[in-house]
Amino acid sequence: MAFGEQPAYLRVASDLREKIANGALPPHTRLPSQARIREEYGVSDTVALEARKVLMAEGLVEGRSGSGTYVRERPVPRRIARSGYRPPSGSSPFRQEQSATGARGTWESRSEQDTAGPEIAARLGIEPGDRVMRTHYVFREAGEPMMLSTSWEPLAVTGRTPVMLPEEGPLGGCGVVERMAAIDIVVDNVLEEVGARPGLAEELMALGGVPGHVVMVLERTYYASGRAVETAEVVVPADRYRIAYHLSVK
Repeated sequence: MAFGEQPAYLRVASDLREKIANGALPPHTRLPSQARIREEYGVSDTVALEARKVLMAEGLVEGRSGSGTYVRERPVPRRIARSGYRPPSGSSPFRQEQSATGARGTWESRSEQDTAGPEIAARLGIEPGDRVMRTHYVFREAGEPMMLSTSWEPLAVTGRTPVMLPEEGPLGGCGVVERMAAIDIVVDNVLEEVGARPGLAEELMALGGVPGHVVMVLERTYYASGRAVETAEVVVPADRYRIAYHLSVK
């Protein structure tokens, strides 16, 4: 193979990808069989199989048990907005956006005490094994799972206070800033880092995805005078959503 020349399976996958993109192979159409690919492109069974694997890994096609491989319907990505703006209501970012867009958002949550592992301890500036309140969320829009989130708060900060449980008590459901203010802690900045990785099996199951799909992961940490008071990991299916930032310029 000459320098810069693509392997045969990638050339076949590229041609099939183009047919999917231009509508020659529309959604729900059965992908040409391995034998058909072999004959049409003059390649081996191994090359045909690898080309199909590439398209499946990219989420362009999906296998249906006992039926074959079909072109997936590609959703139009929707926006999840992130903003420094906080309305007087003191609601959480998800509630802000749902209210602003008129979307029908719901969520489920579960809180439990836990010990911080090394990574979470480093993000919170505490010792591994220190006690934290861990809260799991599943956010839905019109009944469709759209986002997962797990947050950790040091019990050294919130323990035995009215805001120890993020979704319960007098400030249940309010944002971190408002909850911390209620116990005289002033949150003054937040760090967000966005990355991407293959979704874990349990994440994709909860989000309605298929194995191999990519998720965006937003790591967020709130600080008060340099001390971390909450950190969270937000998981969003990359094929269905985009994360948009609206930042003020001062």
